[in-house]
Amino acid sequence: MLLTRTPEDARPAAPPRRVAGLVVALAVLAGVCLLSIAIGTRNISPATVWDAFAHYTGADDQVVVRDLRVPRTVLGLLAGVAFGLSGAVIQAVTRNPLADTQVLGVNSGAGLFVVFAVGVLGRTQLDQYIWFGIAGVAVALVLVYLLGSAGRGGATPIRLTLAGVALGAVLDGLATGIRLVRPRAFDYLRYWDIGTLAGRPMHVALTILPFVAVGTLLALAVAREMNAVALGDDLAKTLGARTTRTRAVALLSVMLLTAVATAAAGPISFVALAAPQLARRLTRTPGIALAPSAAMGAFLLVLSDWLAQRLFAPTQLPVGVVTVAVGGVYFVWLLIRQGRVQ
Repeated sequence: MLLTRTPEDARPAAPPRRVAGLVVALAVLAGVCLLSIAIGTRNISPATVWDAFAHYTGADDQVVVRDLRVPRTVLGLLAGVAFGLSGAVIQAVTRNPLADTQVLGVNSGAGLFVVFAVGVLGRTQLDQYIWFGIAGVAVALVLVYLLGSAGRGGATPIRLTLAGVALGAVLDGLATGIRLVRPRAFDYLRYWDIGTLAGRPMHVALTILPFVAVGTLLALAVAREMNAVALGDDLAKTLGARTTRTRAVALLSVMLLTAVATAAAGPISFVALAAPQLARRLTRTPGIALAPSAAMGAFLLVLSDWLAQRLFAPTQLPVGVVTVAVGGVYFVWLLIRQGRVQ
């Protein structure tokens, strides 16, 4: 299903509505972050949370707050922003509201390279294999773009989507083969494969921060042209948009954003798909909504991670399990809503 809009739909939403929606999203996000820090597998009083920063004494609860929960929440924020933005960019470039990082083979590229680094090269530390994840996303996106742009017509949305699905299947098969031959890769990556924020020190978030910042700036640089591209290549060209350049910069943004988020937290599903859709509904923005998508992505990931800690406390679930479950419910809701509309 392609994104199609009438000229009336293409007009931007009223600025007050967009600003109000963004403010609401940020306020709810701040509340979820406080919830994530104070209430995990066990509750910690607000006074103890405050003392962990203002009057640190090294008490057990203060260590939990500063060394475990805060880094986990910060990583959830950054990875959520990255997934939300990358999903918005992918959906605009491919003109497909159901596109996400999995559709373009991005998660598969990161997974294959990380599995290779751990299972074949023995790079078992996150600081070592995070760079392989980045390289895997870069290779996957380049191959998808080359395959999608081959032949007459260039890199159309349908060709990019088909190339991503086909390449993703091949890369997933290769990663599975490595796991079967090298069981060590499965042992080290059984939680990473699902997606998790647990056990990540603060320097992991600081490592991906520059990449997320650059990827965000690239997406913002071509946001207006992506709105034109989402209307169709012919119309975009009449409006003066450089479609090839726009797609190249957009895919570079996706590469940086998704690569570091996937390498640090794993190939987490659903967030990149749902965040842009929910952001557009919240702000009633017919085109690409980058800032609301970023806020919504962070909200979904931090909230899902909090639920992963609370649902079966004191046992923790990987956050990827929760996002998949929520994603299934979301798809059921979409089907029901689509049936009612028809």
